Amino acid sequence: MQELTVTQLNKYVSSVLKGDKNLKNVLIKGEISNYVHHSSGHRYFSLKDSESAIKAVMFRYAAEKVRFELKNGVSVIVKGSITLYERDGTYQIQVTEMFQEGVGKEITALEELKQKLLAEGLFAPEHKRKIPVLPKKIGVVTSLTGAAIHDIENTLARRYPLCELYEISATVQGENAPESICSGIAKAESAGCDVIIVGRGGGSSEDLNAFDTESVARAVYNCKVPVISAVGHEINFTLTDLTADVRAATPTAAAELASKYDIQQIMNTVNVLAYKTESAMKNIADRKSAEFSAIDARLNAQSPENRLKLLAERLDNIQKNAETAVIRRIDRAESNLAEKIGRLESLSPLKVMARGYSLAYKGGSLVRNTADLAVGDNLVIRFDKGIAEAEVKKIR
Repeated sequence: MQELTVTQLNKYVSSVLKGDKNLKNVLIKGEISNYVHHSSGHRYFSLKDSESAIKAVMFRYAAEKVRFELKNGVSVIVKGSITLYERDGTYQIQVTEMFQEGVGKEITALEELKQKLLAEGLFAPEHKRKIPVLPKKIGVVTSLTGAAIHDIENTLARRYPLCELYEISATVQGENAPESICSGIAKAESAGCDVIIVGRGGGSSEDLNAFDTESVARAVYNCKVPVISAVGHEINFTLTDLTADVRAATPTAAAELASKYDIQQIMNTVNVLAYKTESAMKNIADRKSAEFSAIDARLNAQSPENRLKLLAERLDNIQKNAETAVIRRIDRAESNLAEKIGRLESLSPLKVMARGYSLAYKGGSLVRNTADLAVGDNLVIRFDKGIAEAEVKKIR
């Protein structure tokens, strides 16, 4: 068997107590004894009956909620969880709420109702609905003569004047309050409200009894419109608080929750979106303009008019090239002709005659030898310049 230190044992027992659901939120009736009000604000005492006692501690935040004097000999009902004070190894109850014994039956009944609704899922987080971001119509079910409605009106007028405020007068305290509140919730839902604020401007625990009734809790749960509870009691949670989609500590806080964005935030968002939209539209317009220009250029390039223009330019080029080719060919022919003429001229008898020679013709034939001549023949003599006739007198 493993050895344990005292600290290990106490830590283990403490974890066992903390993990036992049956030891959480228990109700214990007893008489206060050994009461000590510590300078820190915490209260230390024992709860005892005729046979037993248990140590108890009530921290400052919980003790400040108690509405009666704590002292030895007072019979009370406390609500809390069983824990172990590890240093001393003593178990105790950590008290979160305390009531005088006279209201014990009411506390017990309320706790039983809370457990019943909890088991049915009325408090389940998955049933909570989101508050609309920009509600057009906000319903308020409360007393129209109390401070709560004025706080809500002022807050919404300052933060969110865009919405319609639909106010329903309801009795929020007394015997007829639960029925009045349920009726107000139904009216607000039928009126087409986007979100409903239900509550009052605070009060004692007894003043809030209407919001701890089963009928109001079920009316809030069954409402098809998101509900914000604004009971205005920071210390305790009512059944309406637990059932509502969102709980607000005060009516002012409820109005702020119903108007998630104030008018300045909305205007800033609108300005930002307008700027982004304008920039996006400009970018789209620029891009489409460039695309249009490209398409227009392609269309122009493929148009009959442009094709005719290109063909005309091509024809002009062909004509110019042809003219150039013809001119070059003529130039080459002239050059060739001139060369041949030069060669012919260089071989021409006329050129020889120009140097002092002449040609003799007999009967139209060129005389090449004296053997072709006879005395008395008539000759035609051709000089470089001019022609003469002669008669052969002698042949040598």
